[in-house]
Amino acid sequence: MSEHCSDVKQISILLAEAKDLAAASNQNGGEPKSLVVCFGEMLIDFVPTVSGVSLAEAPAFKKAPGGAPANVAVGVSRLGGSSAFIGKLGDDEFGRMLNDILKQNNVDNSGIRFDPDARTALAFVTLRADGEREFMFYRHPSADMLLTESELETDILNQAKVFHYGSISLISEPCRSAHVAAMRIAKSSGAILSYDPNLRLALWPSAEAAKEGMMSIWNEADIIKINEDEIVFLTGGDDPNDDNVVLKKLFHPNLKLLVVTEGSAGCRYYTKEFKGRVPGIKVKAVDTTGAGDAFVGGFLSSLASDHSILKDEKRLKESLYFANTCGAMTVTERGAIPALHTKEAVLKVETHKAS
Repeated sequence: MSEHCSDVKQISILLAEAKDLAAASNQNGGEPKSLVVCFGEMLIDFVPTVSGVSLAEAPAFKKAPGGAPANVAVGVSRLGGSSAFIGKLGDDEFGRMLNDILKQNNVDNSGIRFDPDARTALAFVTLRADGEREFMFYRHPSADMLLTESELETDILNQAKVFHYGSISLISEPCRSAHVAAMRIAKSSGAILSYDPNLRLALWPSAEAAKEGMMSIWNEADIIKINEDEIVFLTGGDDPNDDNVVLKKLFHPNLKLLVVTEGSAGCRYYTKEFKGRVPGIKVKAVDTTGAGDAFVGGFLSSLASDHSILKDEKRLKESLYFANTCGAMTVTERGAIPALHTKEAVLKVETHKAS
């Protein structure tokens, strides 16, 4: 009971501070917005129309735009920030639909390329009755895997304040080389590099290849967001709740922030100066697809306009609580991009949950 009261008190404090942060952000509305550039895959998620069934048992599917980096780009834009997406789509109906969705959500799509020969990727995603997500991907190869270094929109990369990416774009060439080149260009222009490994083991040739690929760019990132399952995978089975495991095996010397998301329980954060935990918001989950991406979008929307929050623990916690709320709200609806919310909607939920 005392732990619950402590969490409620902490939530109330964080809520008040988050509102102050949002108000300050709104006062700067006349200044150019800081650009978050997201790189990687955009695809169609097919989500069952009912919960708690396997893919084979699903009676029907609802199509929803998705792909982790694209989800983050739309999330940042919906929250009032400025974002761009770099990636490749098939020159097909689904590819054109996804491109239109980026435009409708005010995401800069000048970094999109279309492949006349490869299809837009598809993914069937379900949350089974046992709580585990099940994936089936159609990309053999899909257009997102075929982006080349020469197709990169360097003007956007040079404008980035934050450059965000995952690991799926590292799986095969030529996209891997394009990914590494994009990181190099953004970093040289002063961007903060944000990495969400987003483990999808079924897409890699083997578990060993996945671990090697995910860790190959680990030390380049300024910010890394991982979940507990990814800690277990990357450390070879160590306790994901052990701070020493996280700090000794995953925190590297150049890292500014490592965040471990814990679902409805919230998140933990680690920097060189401090570490701690921020409580989450409990909601009735309908579909967890995109929750981590909504969290990242929520946090990066705060970080892009003010990098100094990485040095201020109080304001860092405010931003992470806001991100927790973004993630929680997303799981109450089906699909990833369709479930992303505006800053006003997120703050309204924060008020309701704290009262």
